[in-house]
Amino acid sequence: MHAVCALRIPREHISDVTVRPPPLLFLRLFPASMAAVPLSSALFFGSINAKNSRFSSFPSPLKKSRRIRFSICRAASVVFRDLDADDFRHPLDKQNTLILRAIPGLNEIGKALLGTITEQIMLLENIGTSVLVSKNQLSDLHQLMLEAAEILNLDAPDLYIRQSPIPNAYTLAVSGKKPFVVVHTSLVELLTRKELQAVLAHELGHLKCDHGVWLTFANILTLGAYSVPGLGGLIAQGLEEQLLRWVRAAELTCDRAALLVAQDPKVVISVLMKLAGGCPSLADQLNVDAFLEQARSYEKASSSPVGWYIRNAQTRQLSHPLPVLRAREIDEWSRSEDYRSLLSHATPMNSVGKV
Repeated sequence: MHAVCALRIPREHISDVTVRPPPLLFLRLFPASMAAVPLSSALFFGSINAKNSRFSSFPSPLKKSRRIRFSICRAASVVFRDLDADDFRHPLDKQNTLILRAIPGLNEIGKALLGTITEQIMLLENIGTSVLVSKNQLSDLHQLMLEAAEILNLDAPDLYIRQSPIPNAYTLAVSGKKPFVVVHTSLVELLTRKELQAVLAHELGHLKCDHGVWLTFANILTLGAYSVPGLGGLIAQGLEEQLLRWVRAAELTCDRAALLVAQDPKVVISVLMKLAGGCPSLADQLNVDAFLEQARSYEKASSSPVGWYIRNAQTRQLSHPLPVLRAREIDEWSRSEDYRSLLSHATPMNSVGKV
């Protein structure tokens, strides 16, 4: 996987957004932000360029510092020993993946365009100013990652914590290197322990499903096409729209991975809600049930012919589905027979005491 996954969700203004392939490639928890905002508030596929990826300054110090301590115990009661990516992959993800695979020579061209030097730049750019989490460094967070990876039946990537006022998380993987997840400090401040583990699980979902390979290759190919005069721009635009459709579907799959680890839909929906409009001072006042009702009202308002048209125009250029739609999707899947079947075939997990 040659990509990254990130996290954050401010409001999206289609008229203000001109989507273009990024110089660096990431899988994120939420959509890319407006031109005036460095990163968006969600797990999304976007970019981190030289301007917004190098944090030359730090956020203003808090008036009163506080130490965050996690009480480590298993957030889930079962693990999925034989879990396959297709066991939870969203139908739209499957459909759009087949479309990407049908593009002739996509893998070969992507590998040719993405060289060793580019990979090394991506690697050093993302770990040079972060703290590597381990059993001897932020061990509580390390345990959260190990647990989430165990539940999803895959090897845990490295985890880095990076200083940033923008709540975000993303995953990077380059050929021949161990993949790693980066979480911003402001996201740690915003979420509870269970919510933070759900975010890690979302990122692991990208790795479990090999999303990074397709995202990176397609975006590198798009970059190359944009550099070709004449028809190159038209080819890139067509590929870009197809790719965005796939990315939005892939995000729905990774929200399911988050639910498999949290095993409580309200935890996952709470993450989406906080990234849409939360802050540490308001976090304890937010209401998941009210947010779900908001999602239902959006669905009702967009069900008319005019509403359907506006909704499609609103989402066409987004890298992530709207947060209210993601909340509705995960709520529905949590009540599905497929989800209940996965839980019924899972293996009980032994509890772990506090550290």
